Amino acid sequence: MDNKKSEEKKPDTEALIFEAAKKVFGMKGMAGARMQEIADEAGINKALLHYYFRTKEKLFEAVFTAIFQSFFPKAMSIMVNPEISFRDKIEKFTTVYISLIQENPYIPGFMLHQLSTGGTEKIVNLFRESGIKPDFFFQQVEKEIQKKTISSVNPMHLIVNMISMCIFPFIGKPFLSTFLFQDAEAYDQFLEERKKEVPRFIINSIQKT
Repeated sequence: MDNKKSEEKKPDTEALIFEAAKKVFGMKGMAGARMQEIADEAGINKALLHYYFRTKEKLFEAVFTAIFQSFFPKAMSIMVNPEISFRDKIEKFTTVYISLIQENPYIPGFMLHQLSTGGTEKIVNLFRESGIKPDFFFQQVEKEIQKKTISSVNPMHLIVNMISMCIFPFIGKPFLSTFLFQDAEAYDQFLEERKKEVPRFIINSIQKT
């Protein structure tokens, strides 16, 4: 095999590090993770890991930023899309939000770590850089109120309620798994049901009777 073909088959070291870091950070959090564990998970030596990322903090920040940039714009863009009706927007947002966290279960932990360790400014800056603003959704809520299709509701409370109802099953997984679910399959089934239950609950709570 020639050198070119050999190089094409070599895995991207940085991509391996990212995937390993996401897994280790997701299981142990920022404080509990060790660079040696990440290196072992990536199948590289610790010296090479430090060549790419000098400290655990820099690696964590790089992984968090990459996750944020791929995750939040996709979910929030639904809320500001003028082509999606108000009801469909709630349903689509819930489905996409829960699905994205199912695929990346370490995201809530990353967010909590940033918020609890003074990383709020970074999160705010990432939101600003994404160009996503909630103004359009807020205006759409006000229009629905004026048309009397929904009850008077504060748009900020509405979107926070939606996000909270989607994210709590992930943050509270240790508690919920102990008291409500017999196994991982039951928990996964519950998450699938949430994709329909959350929008149903939200819409029923604000819908004009």
